[in-house]
Amino acid sequence: MKKKHITIILLTAFIGMASGQTFEGKITYQVNYKSKHPNVQDQQFNSMMGSIQEYLIKDGNYRSNYNGSTFQWELYDKKSNKIYKKMSNSESIQWIDAGTNKDKVMSVVLNKGVTEVLGYKCDELVFTCKSGVQKYYFNEKIAVDIAQFESHLHGNWYEFLKVSKSLPLKSIIESPQFIVESVATEIAEMELEDKEFQLPKNAKPAKSPYLIKE
Repeated sequence: MKKKHITIILLTAFIGMASGQTFEGKITYQVNYKSKHPNVQDQQFNSMMGSIQEYLIKDGNYRSNYNGSTFQWELYDKKSNKIYKKMSNSESIQWIDAGTNKDKVMSVVLNKGVTEVLGYKCDELVFTCKSGVQKYYFNEKIAVDIAQFESHLHGNWYEFLKVSKSLPLKSIIESPQFIVESVATEIAEMELEDKEFQLPKNAKPAKSPYLIKE
């Protein structure tokens, strides 16, 4: 059971989004996992982690909701610089420090105008990391105020934003355990309520006891 928890935390670390202003709203992604683990099939990862991600962002805070049987949601709180995760098989809400990053970007390649997602012409950013290869596709019209994420080192998030200055519309993340591809299927710019980025009432967060080995 402990090994399963460690695998889930590792996965979520990679999973893990108008010109002239920062984006506030929701991006929906189609997510697909390809397993490299001999004892875990693709469908098991997809079922457990979810094939749909709804990503909400406002004022430097974000939240991802998933349709997975195990992984339910993830919340980044800018003020505390913590990432909170909720699993269906645990009543507790566990958090990790977003200022920590076990991974390291070894090389960076930027390719212009590689693909198109939902009518947006996207550049490709390729990170070769200790953990594997990470590819991100973005258009600067879906802009982010990167100053709000300077302390968010976890998952190479700030490393990505420093170059892109925008949210990913597609990503392909490779590691020794899996390959996960996320592609935006809907982009909805809208005003969001602050309550979307608040923990449930009476929540008792606890620091995650599961450590990812370097």
